[in-house]
Amino acid sequence: MQQKFNPKNKDILVNINGSLVHRDQAGISPFDSAVQGGDAVWEGLRVYGGRVFKLNEHLDRLRHSALALAFAEIPSHERITDEIRKTLRANNMTDGVHIRLTLTRGVKVTSGMDPRLNQSGPTLIVLAEHKAPVYDKGGLSLATASIRRFAPDMMDPKIHHCNLIQSILAKIEATAAGADDAIMLDPRGFIAETNATHLFIVTNTRRGPLVDTPRCVACPEGITRATVLELCEANGIGHAERDISLAELYRADEAFCTGTMGELAPVTKADGRTIGDGKPGPMTARLSGLFSELTAREGTPVA
Repeated sequence: MQQKFNPKNKDILVNINGSLVHRDQAGISPFDSAVQGGDAVWEGLRVYGGRVFKLNEHLDRLRHSALALAFAEIPSHERITDEIRKTLRANNMTDGVHIRLTLTRGVKVTSGMDPRLNQSGPTLIVLAEHKAPVYDKGGLSLATASIRRFAPDMMDPKIHHCNLIQSILAKIEATAAGADDAIMLDPRGFIAETNATHLFIVTNTRRGPLVDTPRCVACPEGITRATVLELCEANGIGHAERDISLAELYRADEAFCTGTMGELAPVTKADGRTIGDGKPGPMTARLSGLFSELTAREGTPVA
């Protein structure tokens, strides 16, 4: 499962602080905080039929992360939405689009980690690409990484920051193990998430299937994750947020990942164990269908 270059993105324009620049000429200063120390926050958005799904929720999370990092200035939801609209219009994009939204602390007057060196305001980057959901709907293979997610007293996962070295190291391990993505544990040994997505397990009981996902202790507050839980609640599907061990994943009847980049994607193998019957399960298919129905009718008009 490796993303490939889409020729439709060859000449896209990238929005940097309101200026639209060809992708080959786009760049930020070497004094920008994102370059100096990964001092930035980000969101992934998806456009369906001219609408961004859960835009306000994503912008709320962006703002909350920037507040936690003590950004001196944070653009309003309205300004960011305007820049998203401008970017999509310039690229003639209306559907099948993924947006990487990045807000850095801005350019420093000299190299260094001290935020007081940032005196020119933040840098806002809107990168929109033609990109379908990236995960194989036929089933993903996961492998547990040695790299663990931080607990809140180490680096609170509720800060959706751009320092992704943990995730990159875990992805390297998963690739070396022949897996699509990595399972990442919390400091106590329970499942936190994967290197890029949230993880759900499905257990069939006498009372019906139960859909469970790890608590947001060592994983971020996922927008797609929350949507799936809302769909379970609205459709009478048993669900819970709780600590989940690897053994529970191995013996689950189904498992799936969630995220804006890949929506819902079934997991059919973990650490060499086959999950369920090794095929995408009925609950994963049902929730995927409900999610598709939701994205087809809801969202903030932007294009």
